Amino acid sequence: MAELKARHVGPSGIEIAYERFGAPDAPPVLLIMGAGAQMINWPEGFCEALVGHGLHVIRFDTRDSGRSTHFPDAPVPDFAAALAGDLSTASYTLSDMAADTVGLLDALGLTDVHLVGSSMGGMIAQLVAVEHPDRVRSLTSMMSTTGEPGVGEADFSGFADLGGPPDEREAFVDWQTRALRLAASPGYEFDAATTAERAGRIFDRGYDALGIQRQGLAVVATGDRTARLRSLRVPTLVLHGDSDIVCDVGGGRATAAAVPGAELVILEGMGHHLPRELWPEIATRIATLVHRVEESR
Repeated sequence: MAELKARHVGPSGIEIAYERFGAPDAPPVLLIMGAGAQMINWPEGFCEALVGHGLHVIRFDTRDSGRSTHFPDAPVPDFAAALAGDLSTASYTLSDMAADTVGLLDALGLTDVHLVGSSMGGMIAQLVAVEHPDRVRSLTSMMSTTGEPGVGEADFSGFADLGGPPDEREAFVDWQTRALRLAASPGYEFDAATTAERAGRIFDRGYDALGIQRQGLAVVATGDRTARLRSLRVPTLVLHGDSDIVCDVGGGRATAAAVPGAELVILEGMGHHLPRELWPEIATRIATLVHRVEESR
């Protein structure tokens, strides 16, 4: 699909790059990716699997990623200070990113959609549902958590030898492939060739190491959403891998426990990753929720 750009989006007036798949009159599903990821981290094949279930799919670059607006003049994030309570270097929160998401819906002329968010994208989707409930038909939170301290924690011990992302393209591709292999699904084959090809596209589209840090600090600045999630009355599906080392499966369990009536599905052998072998099952579960909601409208 052709990449498009919406301008003057939301209260911040930013630009957002996006793509659409499927028939525009089909039920709309908006995909929100996680920290440091771009819309192309939603594999085209997975998007087409959703289209195959009669859905209209939209994926986009969040602020500070890919070809959407970046904030290079913002303060350098200070995580140590933030964790000690000083949030002065946080350029924005996840609520601002939720407002961006709603602004994109406005730009596309969509009154409400089915939201699917992965990792930090799941957190953003949760906040869209909390803060803009009339814009959400259903919520799918994947590989995500509630923000409660001690829940859904990462185990980054295996990443210690990676170092920071290189500035040179070939080295970056190798670095990201090694990083994603560590986060991938041990129950499924890791597709190194496809991962490397996508890493090259990520580099070319605007990889931003400080942008990732700004997004990460937005997560810290937003805090615990558990109490607010308890107020939701939107049909919700929570998907999580039992082998996720970036966001422990406890994050998925806590999310499902917080949202009234949420369905929890734990996928065996899946990490912080969408293995090709699980695309049919994940797409079917999302589509089943979407069509159930559509039939009740």
